[in-house]
Amino acid sequence: MPPRIPLQPQQLRPSSSTQYVCRQCRNASVASATTPAPPLDQTIHAAAPIARYPPTQPPSYKPAEFRKTQLHRQYQSLLRSSQLMLVFQHNNLKSTEWMGIRRELAVALRKVDEELAQKGIEDLVGNDAKLQVVQTGIFASALKVVEFWDPHFAPTIPGADAPDATDPKTASSAVMSDIKPSKDDKKIAHGLSKQAHHIAVHRAKFMRHGLEPLISGPLALLTLPTVSPQHLKAALSILSPSKEIPAPKRKTNPGYHEPAVQNGIQKLMLLGARIEGKAFDLEGTKWVGGIEGGMEGLRGQMVAMLQSLGAGVTNTLEAASKSLYLTVEGRRTMLEDEGKGESEKKPEGS
Repeated sequence: MPPRIPLQPQQLRPSSSTQYVCRQCRNASVASATTPAPPLDQTIHAAAPIARYPPTQPPSYKPAEFRKTQLHRQYQSLLRSSQLMLVFQHNNLKSTEWMGIRRELAVALRKVDEELAQKGIEDLVGNDAKLQVVQTGIFASALKVVEFWDPHFAPTIPGADAPDATDPKTASSAVMSDIKPSKDDKKIAHGLSKQAHHIAVHRAKFMRHGLEPLISGPLALLTLPTVSPQHLKAALSILSPSKEIPAPKRKTNPGYHEPAVQNGIQKLMLLGARIEGKAFDLEGTKWVGGIEGGMEGLRGQMVAMLQSLGAGVTNTLEAASKSLYLTVEGRRTMLEDEGKGESEKKPEGS
């Protein structure tokens, strides 16, 4: 059956005399006709280059999406923000044992905070204490970066004397002269950069941070933001009791003597401590924890020692002047007695 409206192909196809223009091209031509020309400065000066890395994610030595890189950054922040750090070696502790140890540690530190609050001391760091397990290799690398790399390093000056690679003081400069970062990496100064890695590895060959013998095997860290002998003593009484710092008794703290807690404590071994950036052995750690009165008591002891030292120096100086004065006075009295004796003898002889 033929269609009711016959189609004419001549009307569907454009004729050869007319030129077909699409709608987008027609709109573009209209916009170009109405849009003004760009300024002369934009045509002369080149556009700013596109940054290779976003400002919130600078490049790192290892890819930032790796878990090891994030752990490295976390350990660096932990080392820089913790003035007191206890290093333990753990041996296959169960989750229930970790839970019991953390519970008793929190209870002991909370009691110390309450005692300090009653005395009017506002430095309460018991809630900021953290006991965690760390990856030994990554922690050792982060410790090298924190100890041996300064983020405010000075770049090498062209034409200056070449630094000695065997000198620990100029080892970082020697490494920096060997590294040739790109233009985008010149202003990068963070702990995950390639410069920080190479400088820390190179300076570790000549310098020591004191914790090298302790960083081996499975490690656990107890960190505190400030140095508090009271909190340290409470932590040692829970995690590593001794004769100097005994553990709490069963009557005062029955939860501490539960089998799960005791089994976990037997699997913990205190190796040493890092206090204000310096390494301490077991004896030094116990000495810091045994300071009577905490930091206030230590300051009082320092003031008393300085006062006694000043009094001793004053007495020593005064003793020399007093002895000289007594000697001169004794000699003067002796000469006066001799003069009186001669004056008395002369009339008798005459």
